Amino acid sequence: MSQEMILLPALALGFWTFSILILIPFRRIRARNSGAAALDDFALGESANVPADAVLVNRNYMNLLEMPIVFYVASLMLYVTGAASTLSLVLCWAYVGARIGHTLVHLIYNNVIHRVIIFAISNLLLLTLWIHLTSTLLALS
Repeated sequence: MSQEMILLPALALGFWTFSILILIPFRRIRARNSGAAALDDFALGESANVPADAVLVNRNYMNLLEMPIVFYVASLMLYVTGAASTLSLVLCWAYVGARIGHTLVHLIYNNVIHRVIIFAISNLLLLTLWIHLTSTLLALS
């Protein structure tokens, strides 16, 4: 496995995050054009008048900027140190899959139990990745 492959899941999650970012203005414009929200309702983010579908996409975008930063750091550390392995690559892709799954549940039907389960799985995958990264780096030193 080439070390560069460990960057592919990070690139995929980055593009996924941009795709969710692109949804935000579409949902906000739709809310504004339908009369469900006024322009001023977005002055400080989102007021209580903003419809749920516009709020959800923005909240999901924020989710994609929170814990995934730890994933990006781990991916870069694996690459820079040359410590990427098949196991770390599998963990990275599984994490990306879980984050995409979380987004799809959040934005399509928003079942809280399903979302929490997928979110928990993604965090366990990320923790496992960090444990693997730590043990690999300790073994190299």
